[in-house]
Amino acid sequence: MAKKELFDASLQKAAVYFKALAHPARLAIINYLIETGSCITGDISEELPLSRTTVSQHLKELKDCNLIQGTVEGTRVNYCINAEGLEDIVSTLHGLVTNLEKSKSCKC
Repeated sequence: MAKKELFDASLQKAAVYFKALAHPARLAIINYLIETGSCITGDISEELPLSRTTVSQHLKELKDCNLIQGTVEGTRVNYCINAEGLEDIVSTLHGLVTNLEKSKSCKC
């Protein structure tokens, strides 16, 4: 049995999200997409202090874990936040906080 299989699916999914969020460039991309309030068609690297190649790699990571969506329109890609992915992260964090609240009796 693979070590990853020792953990339930929700923890495995959360780990994928948190790994994707562990890079400041990816957080900047997510923040930019949220701040714009709409989907972005064009070159996000014009908005960030990163090369196109670097931005493309980070966009791929975010898309692969379902935190953003990207659809091809001709020669451009239209990027949007995937609210479902972000809601999963919030739900996971809420679960952790709830467990923390329950264990506050611990005097460690």
